[in-house]
Amino acid sequence: MESSGSRGFIQVYTGNGKGKTTAALGLALRSAGRGWNVFIGQFLKGQAYGELISLERLSPLVKIEQFGRKGFVHVTENPDDEDVRLAREGLRRCAEAMASGNFRLMILDEINVALHFKLITEAEMRAFLGRKPESVEVVLTGRYAPDWLIEAAGLVTEMIEVKHPFRKGVKAREGIEK
Repeated sequence: MESSGSRGFIQVYTGNGKGKTTAALGLALRSAGRGWNVFIGQFLKGQAYGELISLERLSPLVKIEQFGRKGFVHVTENPDDEDVRLAREGLRRCAEAMASGNFRLMILDEINVALHFKLITEAEMRAFLGRKPESVEVVLTGRYAPDWLIEAAGLVTEMIEVKHPFRKGVKAREGIEK
């Protein structure tokens, strides 16, 4: 078996099931517990989810920034220029944080969705990953992870929805889904 030492991998959490962001935040919690500095960039999110409140308590080990509008972003095949601008600025900010050498774990939450709806191009994402320092772990969450990204990753987890209360009309619950 290969020894990982301090080598950082690319992880992808994708699929239609609940739990992608939750898994990434669990990893952030574990990493912070070991004294690692963690940067979380949330794409397509611009409102106060419960994790923002909790993660403030882990500062300065964990830093979180959002790169989306307030409220729910309805992305389409023809994305709004403002959504594209926010996503690209977010990727630039994540690249800056990664290059700083201050963070051992980088989480790009919902980046797969931003890629799918062309808020960020494949070339931009490949360039970002190409600048990943050897010791940095990068986690990419969201539905629709493209095949090339799955191939590039060292760890891929697909969340599969088996049953969800949303299917029975239950709205997102504070503390559980938001």
